[in-house]
Amino acid sequence: MSTFEQIYEEWLEKNIAQEENQRRRELLVKGLGHGTIEFLRTIWYPAVQHFDHLYPEWEVRDFHNGYRYIDLAYLPGTMKGAIEIQGYGPHARDLDVRRFKDLCWRHSLLALDHWIILPIAYLSIKDEPQRCQQLILSFIGRFMAVDAPPELDYLEAETVRFALRQFHSFSPAELANHLSISDQYARRILHKLVSANHLEVATGSKRYRKYRLRNL
Repeated sequence: MSTFEQIYEEWLEKNIAQEENQRRRELLVKGLGHGTIEFLRTIWYPAVQHFDHLYPEWEVRDFHNGYRYIDLAYLPGTMKGAIEIQGYGPHARDLDVRRFKDLCWRHSLLALDHWIILPIAYLSIKDEPQRCQQLILSFIGRFMAVDAPPELDYLEAETVRFALRQFHSFSPAELANHLSISDQYARRILHKLVSANHLEVATGSKRYRKYRLRNL
């Protein structure tokens, strides 16, 4: 089984390899901050189990044509999520008026550009990891809050809703238990939803074993 360190390094290297913007590339090569890494290690990865659609040091423009960087941007589709890790050290305790105003401007400009902003205190990462994990799952849920397609029957629609609530891939047996039906019937529903492009196969080739919502 891959460790957090392996998956983290692969994810970071992939971002570096795919980045054509020299400014962001240089930031990524320097490495992420301690608070961001601890958030990924302690909060995000245990709760979500992957880094799909998550981009570190994401560059955005401000009103003065300057550049700002979001600690972690979550971009699963047309919606935009910004996760900001708020440190707590001498610079945070002694935050002066200028820095405080700049922080407010930063969040205001992101909000006006339709970002969903999630500031997380570093102390909460250390002291309240489970609460932070629940917060992250709720945050991700904002990007997944869609109704089941109207052409589906009750069991098919409930399968899509079940997939929406899962943050990991799931097996036919798990679906069968949820719907109180046989494994064979659950597999038929899953195959139909895959064919209709509502779900996709997460693992397995000759025999499908795990499923997930498409385009998560």
